[in-house]
Amino acid sequence: MIAPRHGLMLLAPLALVLAGFFLLPVLMMLPTSFREYAPGTGIAPGIWTLENYTRIVTDDYYREVIWRTLGLGLFVTLACLLLGYPLAFLIARGPERWRVPLILLVIFPMMLNLVVRSFGWIALLSNRGLVNNLLIQLGLIATPLKLMFNLTGLMIGLTHIYLPFMVLMLVAAIRNVPRDVEAAAATLGSSRLHVFAAVTLPLSAPGILAGSILVFVLTISALVTPRMLGGPTYKVMATLIYDEYMQLLDWPSGSALSFALTAMAIGVIWLSSRLTKRWAGMA
Repeated sequence: MIAPRHGLMLLAPLALVLAGFFLLPVLMMLPTSFREYAPGTGIAPGIWTLENYTRIVTDDYYREVIWRTLGLGLFVTLACLLLGYPLAFLIARGPERWRVPLILLVIFPMMLNLVVRSFGWIALLSNRGLVNNLLIQLGLIATPLKLMFNLTGLMIGLTHIYLPFMVLMLVAAIRNVPRDVEAAAATLGSSRLHVFAAVTLPLSAPGILAGSILVFVLTISALVTPRMLGGPTYKVMATLIYDEYMQLLDWPSGSALSFALTAMAIGVIWLSSRLTKRWAGMA
């Protein structure tokens, strides 16, 4: 049996790599977020301020982008959960001969480049794309629907991209639900629907929570798809940070927004952990 000290020594190289390549670059941006922006030079020398953070809270434009980002994360997470749970249940509890083909079907989109998948949705959702042309030819609409550069297009594209993550999490959780517990509930006279609602769904809650956290964090931090499907005017946090850094060269504001986005993600994870512990204590 490995002693705790030896286990920490085995994890030390990985911890150093993570600290050196991920944590250290993020911490290097922290002083920049408290500096003042100087047009033409980027950072005003010798000036420290909290204005970059207070602007995030007080500026209506920033608040709108933050709420839009959080709303998009919630919508995509809910859509992935509603679409992913039935598929995950079919994979976990369906016939064995279907399992491998269905899993391959789920993970196949992950083998394609993110830009390629986003271009595919542009071809489908644009004003003269496949979806609008089909609806016009069928006589269902007279003018093209606005399916891009808004919440609708982003939600469709991001749901397609992050659905496999949710499904894979749920498959593992559903397969860990003891079948004998479900059989015992059925033996006591419970219907299939009641067994699912009272046994299967609660016992798969850890997978639901893990998949929801993963999809939510990935959605609010996504850049490529919101940039392509949202266009230059429909901003979310990631595209706003990109513009602050690369177009406006306002590194202090971009750094402050980056830490605000990080704080949002950490807050969601912390709150979910607390709710999980409270739920487990009440069970």
